[in-house]
Amino acid sequence: MRKLIITLSALVMLTGAAWAQKNKLNLYIWSEYIDPKIVADFEKQFDCKVTIDLYEDNESMMAKLEQGGASLYDICVPSDYIVPQLLKRKLVQPLRRENIPNLKNIDPKFASPPFDPGNKYSAPYQWGTVGLFIREEGGKPVEETWGLIFDPKKQPGTFLLMDSMRECFSGALRYLGQSVNTTDPAVLQKARDLLLEAKKRSQGFEGGVGGKNKVLAKQTSMAIVYNGDAVRGMHEESGKGTRYFVPKEGGEIWLDNMLIPAKAPNRDMAEKFINYILDPKVGAQLSNFNQYATPNKAAKEFINPDDLKNSAIYPPPEMMPKLEFLKDLGRKTRMFDELWTQVKSK
Repeated sequence: MRKLIITLSALVMLTGAAWAQKNKLNLYIWSEYIDPKIVADFEKQFDCKVTIDLYEDNESMMAKLEQGGASLYDICVPSDYIVPQLLKRKLVQPLRRENIPNLKNIDPKFASPPFDPGNKYSAPYQWGTVGLFIREEGGKPVEETWGLIFDPKKQPGTFLLMDSMRECFSGALRYLGQSVNTTDPAVLQKARDLLLEAKKRSQGFEGGVGGKNKVLAKQTSMAIVYNGDAVRGMHEESGKGTRYFVPKEGGEIWLDNMLIPAKAPNRDMAEKFINYILDPKVGAQLSNFNQYATPNKAAKEFINPDDLKNSAIYPPPEMMPKLEFLKDLGRKTRMFDELWTQVKSK
């Protein structure tokens, strides 16, 4: 009898452990990138516990997945250009589309992207731009140009560079009139030189959120940021006198995506989360909170009307041809890596 009790107790403990593991979701995501109420509502609806770890750039996220994170996290949210690298390194696994019926809600513009034909591995999360968040002093508008960073004569005050390789290079390359995806060594060296010179005049490097916060705190006049961070900042009391724009030369447009790491401990729950985010009302709630554009066509009718008209969220038609998605450059990315190391170390 005692052996039976012990066996039953052990079975209960194992069952409890299995339940606890099954009813978890480990989310690895950018900071300030999801409405806490969405998390709370998901936990309630699916009787689970969501834990959240944060990162500030794609390269750090991929490095952590390579160092064991692929077996720790259930969802990661990388940008478009890094997805092919995750696939090549087998750090993510295919989506079981039958478990994610809301994939049908994806806007055709963002369905079956070049980096993941057929959305075999990814589902879009949010899209947006990279530009300048600035506090204009004295009410005098500045010229909307990357020259505010790269031309000392146009510098309006103190500024921060973004602590993210491709984003920083994108601004410099567009200022030079070049594609953000160029692999011309001579052009990239010119971009490096621009960044090195700008670094000497800057207050250093910050993540997008940190840059936004320092503009709001009046610790700097300007920062390279993601548009949603800036739009949320402008709505704060300390955001009076600030604005965001993509410089006239153009810049980077990006699409962040939900993927499931290769050894995710809670794959079923991860697919439920993706399907939940792709629900029209939840997708709208996400964009209304983040102040980023939604790739969810069915969510558009629930988006705040003022946001749909906001050019800082949805760029005007004349700007769209000047915006480029970052491409996976394969081995040629090493040139960026080497030049970025020089920028950061000198």
